Amino acid sequence: MVQNHQINAKDKLSVADELNNEKPSLRPKLLNDFIGQSQIKKNLTVFITAAKLRDSVLDHVLLSGPPGLGKTTLSDIIANEMAIKITSTSGPLLVKQGDLAAILTNLSENQILFIDEIHRMNRKIEEVLYSAMEDFKLDVIIGKGIGARTLKIDLPKFTLIGATTRMGMLSSPLRDRFGIPLRINFYQQKEILAIILRSAKIFNIKINIKAATEISRRSRGTPRIANRYLKRCRDFSLVAKEDMISEKLVKRALTELKVDEIGLDELDLTYLKTIAFTYDNAPVGINTLASALSEDKDTLEATCEPYLIQIGFLKKTAQGRILSDKALIYLGVTPPEEKQLNIPLVGNFKP
Repeated sequence: MVQNHQINAKDKLSVADELNNEKPSLRPKLLNDFIGQSQIKKNLTVFITAAKLRDSVLDHVLLSGPPGLGKTTLSDIIANEMAIKITSTSGPLLVKQGDLAAILTNLSENQILFIDEIHRMNRKIEEVLYSAMEDFKLDVIIGKGIGARTLKIDLPKFTLIGATTRMGMLSSPLRDRFGIPLRINFYQQKEILAIILRSAKIFNIKINIKAATEISRRSRGTPRIANRYLKRCRDFSLVAKEDMISEKLVKRALTELKVDEIGLDELDLTYLKTIAFTYDNAPVGINTLASALSEDKDTLEATCEPYLIQIGFLKKTAQGRILSDKALIYLGVTPPEEKQLNIPLVGNFKP
């Protein structure tokens, strides 16, 4: 199993080596190239510069936020800015304590270890990280039973970067050992527009500003989704033999993909309608919703609910999930008169 981790762990070299890669990449290499998250970039610039001035390793970094917002990209950028190697793995891949121990002992001085989905790491394996993060030592148990003893192995100084979509699933002892916790939020529409135009330039996709704006409006404030929609619109334009992606083509393509005017997809609408019509907007538990939709509850909590909460459609209560008046009106349901709001009907709502 340790060997598999060593194969999956990828060493990424400095910026110069990345730039020599002929395959076009949408991932920015430096903080100056990263669009959006201005406060995070400012803070990281300070922390990275300070670490260089001290000639020491960067403190451990915890990146949290919904999927597709750039946590992995930021980890690569940190490595490039520090001009050091990064080794990447994932929480679910670390099955035994020996798996993590093998990776830690093979790190170089000042290297970065990136663990994606760190919240899915086994708690027993997590305990290995405690002394490694604080003292750069690895506790190894030798022998069994009464004769067992603990041996401390010195580790090279390293920076751990953890990425999680579920901050609440991290234990307090692990969470508190990260000196630089950073929360990545959904992007503004103008930032998504800039990302789309940058991606179109990289892949030599011709698109007018109205079409790019339409994609940005439906991308849920998420770069990964914006880039995916751009690529799918490119496919539609190629089949339609259109040299330029137009606003009309974008609307047709995204309608075919069942993405509505504010970025809700088929799962989102089914989720909303289940609460509104099946349960008459009474509080519904996440397990009940997952069963009703035949979806994993983690999928609903990580990919569906954050955006619905962000635009004010969903409320989490102690009793369960309920929809806001905005959501009811958007679905064409009239809320109680005393709660009615002056909100446009379906198709015209803009969060």
